Amino acid sequence: MTRSIGDIIKSRRTIHRFKPASLPARELITAAIEHATWAPNHHLTEPWRFHLLGDETKEKICRLNAELIRAKLGDRAAETKLARWREMPGWLLLSCARSDDALREREDYAACCCAAQNMILYLWNEGVGVKWTTGPVIRDERFYRLTNIDMAARFIVGLFWYGFAELIPPARRKAPEEVLFELP
Repeated sequence: MTRSIGDIIKSRRTIHRFKPASLPARELITAAIEHATWAPNHHLTEPWRFHLLGDETKEKICRLNAELIRAKLGDRAAETKLARWREMPGWLLLSCARSDDALREREDYAACCCAAQNMILYLWNEGVGVKWTTGPVIRDERFYRLTNIDMAARFIVGLFWYGFAELIPPARRKAPEEVLFELP
């Protein structure tokens, strides 16, 4: 049965818990990225770059994040977060080109967010859940070094964990009447 785009959008949820060892096929991720690149982007700048992370890089990021948590919240919180992050099956980064033109950089960031949504909806339609995170670790200079991303040329839009959902949480949204305002 084919689902409508409306059904896909309304059913999509941020997934916080994934089934253990629930990594979808690499071809599915590649297809999701292909669909992501069809996002609207001003002047066809295609500012996005997707970075698929391997086990070694994931572990380094987990440890860096735990270090940041430890400095702020202590050992117990750091160890809890470290264990939690190590459970995440698939890891993908989305970076955006920097620009000296503030308007262009803003437009490129918006385009990357559209690309992220395309990717997430494609994966959701294929039975794969995603969590998009933008925590402090992705803004840390060491994160850029660990991922070989030139901080002067690119910035991180988000870290995306993906896999098969262990639990799909409920959600609700405001009614259109609550968020739509008409101007004369």
